[in-house]
Amino acid sequence: MNKKLAAVLSGGVVLVLTLSGCSDDSEEKLNAWAKDFCGQIQPHLEKNEAANAAIKQKTDENSKPAEVKKTDSEAFQQISASFKALAAALESAGPPPVEDGETKQKDAVRELNASSKSYIELKAKVDALQTKDQAQFADDLRELVGEMATVGNSGAQALKKLQSGDVAVAMSKEKGCQKTKASTGAASPSGSKAPEADAEATPSASATEEKKA
Repeated sequence: MNKKLAAVLSGGVVLVLTLSGCSDDSEEKLNAWAKDFCGQIQPHLEKNEAANAAIKQKTDENSKPAEVKKTDSEAFQQISASFKALAAALESAGPPPVEDGETKQKDAVRELNASSKSYIELKAKVDALQTKDQAQFADDLRELVGEMATVGNSGAQALKKLQSGDVAVAMSKEKGCQKTKASTGAASPSGSKAPEADAEATPSASATEEKKA
């Protein structure tokens, strides 16, 4: 395993903050909404980041298949829980007081819950992988890379749609929605780019192919 697969595996939450302005009255209401929502989510973002960091560490270390499998499985469980918690926090906060706020909120909640479910499905697929043959494990894991990238980006896109204009401004003021010190990029809550899939062989695959040669 190495950094290329790590970039795909560590697809977490990316909150893109876009700045603009709003009137005093609406700003006060929106700030109150952002304070409520952001006040609930930082612990879940940090758990997401920790899971992504664990994946990255194992891939960087070119670890054994059993170790990679265990780490990925636990990380996917944790990321699933973080997406579910973000959806619950957004439901609790209610729609942001902006145009189409209710539609944006409902769409984001639906997508976040869908992402949570998808990570559980990914966990099940990783749990089913065989680790005795390192080359076969690398091949099997490679088949999941595209799916991992898609799932990792879907929840991020849901929040990105929610955060447009004035909503982004209000959220950027709140500590809970600002980048944490532990951020490694993919799970950054304040605007780093989502990881892109790499078409080359996965790290674990390349390592095992070298051994076979």
